[in-house]
Parts: sequence; C-alpha cells; structure tokens
Amino acid sequence: QVQLVESGGGLVQAGGSLRLSCAASGSIFSINAMGWYRQAPGKQRELVATITSEDIINDADSVKGRFTISRDNAKNTVYLQMNSLTPEDTAVYYCKMNLWSDSDFAHAHDYWGQGTQVTVSS
Repeated sequence: QVQLVESGGGLVQAGGSLRLSCAASGSIFSINAMGWYRQAPGKQRELVATITSEDIINDADSVKGRFTISRDNAKNTVYLQMNSLTPEDTAVYYCKMNLWSDSDFAHAHDYWGQGTQVTVSS
C-alpha cells in the first residue's frame, strides 16, 4: 500500500512564499514522474508542474519564474517552492506520483495526495 502525504500549505499575503512537500511511503519499488496540480473553487484541476525521474521539468505558464519543482529520490519526496504568490494562486494543491509498487511489477500506477490548501490574501 502506498500513501502520499502533503504538507506546507497555509495562508500567506500576496507577494509571499510557501514551500509544499509531498512524501510517499509504503511498498514503493521505484518512482517515475512526480507532480503538483491545483484546483481552485469552481474550476477544474490543473497542472502546476511535473518532474520526471531524469529531472525534466514541465510547468504551467502561469507559474513560470515563480514556482520551482524539485525532488529528493532518497526521501521519495517532491517539493514545490512558490514565490511571489498572488490571490490567483489560491487553491487546493495536490501531488501525484507515478510509481511501481512492490505488489505489482507489471504496471506503474498514479497515486494522489489528499491535498493541501493554499490561500493567498490581497
């Protein structure tokens, strides 16, 4: 069984910074891509940034130059450093990992965290 646990969300003023973390635990064999997504009230979930096992990064235009995704493979953890936050960044942020578990070597599966609220006040 695999679990993803996020932390680091909260309330911050516009222009401020937050760092999100997402740690995976359980029967993990290997992790492929890791990523962050967000969902604002009344909107669809959208990609924020992803990072592959080769450290290739893909991020949304809306966060380029402000958000940085990184990963620590030894800790099975992905981070999202968010700077210059604006009220438009207010959302629930979810991490996702595509990984191979010890219980299924035939297929890699996507796992999601429970989400962490980020609120940016103006």
